[in-house]
Amino acid sequence: MTVHNVEFAARAGKARRLAERLPRTVRFIIVGCTGLLVDLSLFTAIVTFMHHPLVVRLVTLAIATIVTWRLNRAFTFARSNRPQHDEAVRYAIVTALAQGASYAVFAALVLTVFAWLPQAALMSGAAIGAFVSYNGHRLFAFAPHRPKAPDAAAQGAHRA
Repeated sequence: MTVHNVEFAARAGKARRLAERLPRTVRFIIVGCTGLLVDLSLFTAIVTFMHHPLVVRLVTLAIATIVTWRLNRAFTFARSNRPQHDEAVRYAIVTALAQGASYAVFAALVLTVFAWLPQAALMSGAAIGAFVSYNGHRLFAFAPHRPKAPDAAAQGAHRA
């Protein structure tokens, strides 16, 4: 391990300890705002050159999702004790639902009342998506894994 890697690991550990002092909802909001800032910044930069806001939003939404996944995994939610692959699949399911809701609201608004200000449509969709996302991740994606208790009938069969 190089000196740079050791320093980075030490800073990451310090950041995690600091983040753990904050309530989970606050951490989620901070991560979400970071993802929204990435999304909104990229969207604003790209949409000036490519005049298809629906296509641009798909790209920026994907990038922001990767950012928030890594940050939520590191700072927001406790370890679920599931294999990382299982947790990633659960995260993808919740994120697809949340981002789908966000994009649907965005598309409806950018094609109607906020055609003149697509960033307002983006923010409205993001608010709906955040509500779906937080509850889905809290209750499903990062929910603690509890191994199934042995079936009572199966235990009785083993004893016989």
